[in-house]
Amino acid sequence: MSERGRYWMRMFWWSVAAAVTAVALFSGATWHTPWRHFLQALAVSFVFTVSIVPLAAFTMPRLMPIVRCRLAFPVDWAAVVVVMIALGLGGSSLAIGILRAVGYIAPGHVREWFVGSLRSSVVMTLIFGISISAVEAMRARLDATTLALRTKERDEAEARRLATEAQLASLESRVNPHFLFNTLNSIATLVHDNPTAAERMTTQLAGLLRSSLDAGSPLVALEDELAIVHAYLDIERVRFGERLQYEVGAPGNAGTAKVPRLTVQTLVENSVKYAVSPRREGGSVSVQAAADNGHLRIEVADDGPGFDATRLPAGHGLALVRARLALMFGDRASLHIESRPGKTSVVIEVPTANA
Repeated sequence: MSERGRYWMRMFWWSVAAAVTAVALFSGATWHTPWRHFLQALAVSFVFTVSIVPLAAFTMPRLMPIVRCRLAFPVDWAAVVVVMIALGLGGSSLAIGILRAVGYIAPGHVREWFVGSLRSSVVMTLIFGISISAVEAMRARLDATTLALRTKERDEAEARRLATEAQLASLESRVNPHFLFNTLNSIATLVHDNPTAAERMTTQLAGLLRSSLDAGSPLVALEDELAIVHAYLDIERVRFGERLQYEVGAPGNAGTAKVPRLTVQTLVENSVKYAVSPRREGGSVSVQAAADNGHLRIEVADDGPGFDATRLPAGHGLALVRARLALMFGDRASLHIESRPGKTSVVIEVPTANA
């Protein structure tokens, strides 16, 4: 059954409950009342409730949001009560018209029935109208809470997916045949000429591969992230020699701030790939970080040929970083790109109070 169908089914049972309550409160029926008279009173009461409840069920969900937006408490509820009294009077008139049409009410008793029904109609309209409004408001809040939880779960799942993609992309770049071959070849060369450097490079390569497969927290201390960046650049420095110049700096107050795992690493790899590797003269990469006023600012800059920052394909490393920041921090984080021939700067800002 659709949500609309379930809503009107609830309204039907509200009508039944209102009819039974009205008979119990206003008809004077007791345990000694004959069943035929009791069922007759119940049928008449049901005619009144099915004439009033649908009017309230149709009007109140549309009226309540408007009233609450435009009027403050308790004026909003006063307006709702006035409307519900009007609905009770209108529903009573409709019910009496139906009973008159079927011959239950004699022509000369219409006014008497209307006056006599006012108390029960208005009271029952207020009781069940307010109850319906309260229950439906609670259901709406529950639905909104459920939707928010589902949205949060979906965002968390998307963040995990993007983190996994970043890990896979990082691992892919490191086990790329060219990268891995060149790294292993550099290690083989160093084994004879500089065994200590070869051992250090082997350890750095192992650390890079381990960081790619680490399934821990999506946030890591900046100093740990920069340690991986150092290891990566040291390995690439062996490959490129003097063609690769780099500088990595972070003041002491920034080292403990948290950043998404592999975020800075992704930006540095991007600079090496596009600013250093394809150029005969090589290039330089700079990583600088500073924490101030509740925010951590990280800048990765290079002197490469630049690119069009307005056209990043979906799988591009910068697009991936931007999506991860949006999912993990919302509008509290940002990524800005300035690129022109000879200078590209990518700046990330994240809140230092990540929790």
